[in-house]
Amino acid sequence: MNDQPNLRQFIDEVSSFDEEAKPAPSAKVAPALETLGEVIEIAGSGSRIRMNAAKLMGLQAHADPSVAMSGQVGSQVKMTVGKAWLIANVRTLASCGDGEVVAQVDFLGEGDCDSAGHVSRFRRGVTRYPVPGAPVYPVTTDDLRSVFAADDNAHVEIGTVYPTDDIRGALYVDPMLSKHFAILGSTGTGKSTSVALILHRISQLSPEGHILMIDPHGEYSAAFKNCGEIFNVDNLQLPYWLMNFEEHCEVLLTTHGHERQRDADILAKCILAARIKGKDMSQYGKVTVDSPIPYLLTDLSGIITNEMGKLDRAGDTLPFQRLKTKLDELKADPRYTFMFSGMLVSDSMPTFISRLFRLPANGRPISIVDVSGVPSEITSVVVSVLARMVFDYAIWSRTEAQRPLLLVCEEAHRYVPKSETAEGGQAVRKILERIAKEGRKYGVSLGLITQRPSDLAEGVLSQCGTIISMRLNNDRDQACVRAAMPEGARGFLDAIPALRNRECIVCGEGVSIPIRVRFDDLEPEKRPASSDPSFAAMWRETGGEEGIIQRTIKRWRGHGR
Repeated sequence: MNDQPNLRQFIDEVSSFDEEAKPAPSAKVAPALETLGEVIEIAGSGSRIRMNAAKLMGLQAHADPSVAMSGQVGSQVKMTVGKAWLIANVRTLASCGDGEVVAQVDFLGEGDCDSAGHVSRFRRGVTRYPVPGAPVYPVTTDDLRSVFAADDNAHVEIGTVYPTDDIRGALYVDPMLSKHFAILGSTGTGKSTSVALILHRISQLSPEGHILMIDPHGEYSAAFKNCGEIFNVDNLQLPYWLMNFEEHCEVLLTTHGHERQRDADILAKCILAARIKGKDMSQYGKVTVDSPIPYLLTDLSGIITNEMGKLDRAGDTLPFQRLKTKLDELKADPRYTFMFSGMLVSDSMPTFISRLFRLPANGRPISIVDVSGVPSEITSVVVSVLARMVFDYAIWSRTEAQRPLLLVCEEAHRYVPKSETAEGGQAVRKILERIAKEGRKYGVSLGLITQRPSDLAEGVLSQCGTIISMRLNNDRDQACVRAAMPEGARGFLDAIPALRNRECIVCGEGVSIPIRVRFDDLEPEKRPASSDPSFAAMWRETGGEEGIIQRTIKRWRGHGR
C-alpha cells in the first residue's frame, strides 16, 4: 500500500517526459492545415519533396491566398526541423503517378514556432536540415508576414509581396547600395516608373543624400522636378578641362592605328603645356596630363601651332593640322557650347561638384543629368567625365567626413557593352567597370538599369549584390540573370518570363530572402515621361498640324543633333 503513491508519481513523471519529447512544432501545427506531403531527398541547397496532387488542388479554394498558392511553382512550403520551421521555395513540379507530384525546393531560411504553430523570428540561411520522411505543410499569410517583415535597419517599402495583398516588400538601403544594384526589365514592363519609385523612396528616407542619375532619354526630369536638380545642355556647363587624357583623345582624335598613337603623343605634350602655362606650380605640386587644371582652348591651339612651326617637312605637320582642325570645329559648333565654351575656363570645379553631387543637398538629394541633347559623338565621353568625377571625388575626399555617392546609370548596356572591341566609349567602360569592382571601398554605389543584361560586359552584373528583375522576354537575358544569382533564388528567377507589368523579383543583399513584389502605384507628378503613346487615340486627333510642324522645325534647326 505504501508503494502505491510512488508508482503513481513514477507514471506521472514518465508521462511528462513523453510530452516534452514530442516535436514542438508538429504538436503546434494549426489543425486546419493538413500536411501536403513529405521530404524524399536532401541536398545542400535544396531537396525534393513529394506532395499529394488532390490536396494541392483542394488548397486552391482556400480563403488564405498564401495557403491557396502553397506548393505551386514560385510559392513557399514549410517543414519541421527539431523545434524550428524550415521555409523552402518551390522551383519545379513534376507528376510521378498515383496522384502524387514531386517538387524541387530551395531552402530560404528558418524560424521559430510560436504558440499558434506559425513561423516567428525568421532568419536567413539554414543551420539544420530535415530528414527524409519529414512532413511538409503549406505556409500561411501569418507565416509570410514573419518571413518578409522588415527589421529596424534602414529600409524602403516598394510594394506588396506576391501573392498577398497586405505584406509589404522592403529593400534594405545600406546592403543594397554598399554592394551595388541592377534593375532589369524589357521595354514596356514599367521599368522607368519602378526606378522612379525606388529613387523617390530612397530620397524620402534620406533627404540629405547624394544621388547622380544619368538620363539618356530625358525621361526622369518630370519625375524629380520637385525634389531634385535637373541638368541638361542648357545649364550643365561641363568644363572641357575636366576631361582626362583618354577622354581628350576620344573627342579630338580622328585617326586609327599607328597614326592615332602618333597624334596622341602630340596631344599629350600640348595639353600638359597648356595646363601649366602661366600657372604658379607651387600651389599644384605634381601636374600630369590628367590633372583637372583649367586651361584656355586658345592656349592649346596656339601651342599646337607653335609645335607645328618647329617642323621642317610639310608631311610632318599633318597630325598637328588634324588636331587644330578638330579643335576649331568644336569651338565653332553650337551643339558643343555646353562643354567647349570659352566662358568655362575659370576654375568652377568647387561650384560644379557642389551642384552636381548635391553638397549640401538642401532636401533635394538627386541630380538628373539629361544627356539626350548631347551630340551622340561625345555622349559616352560626357558620361565618362561625370562617372569619373564621382569616383575621383570619393578617392580624394577619403580623409574628410564621408559623403557616400550613388551613381545611377540608365541604359547601362550602352556604356558597358559586352564586346571590348566595340568602337568608342572605352573611357566610360573602364570607369564604370572600376566603380563596379572598387566603388564600395570608397563609398560609391552603382545602380545599373538596362533592358538588355546579356549585352552588359561580363562580370559587371555579377558585381551587383542586389538584382531587381522585371519581366525579361529574351532567353539570353533570362540566362544572364540566372547565372548572376545565388542557387537559392533560382525558383524565383524561373518566374521572370511570367511576371506581369510592374512586378519584379528581388534577390540578393537588399532583401532578407528573394521576394516577388508588385510595385506600388506612383503619384502622376512623380512618374517619368516614358509612357507609351496610344496610337488609336492620338490618330483620331486632328487640327493644328501646320503650327506643330513649324515649331518642330524651329527647335530642330536650333539644336541640330
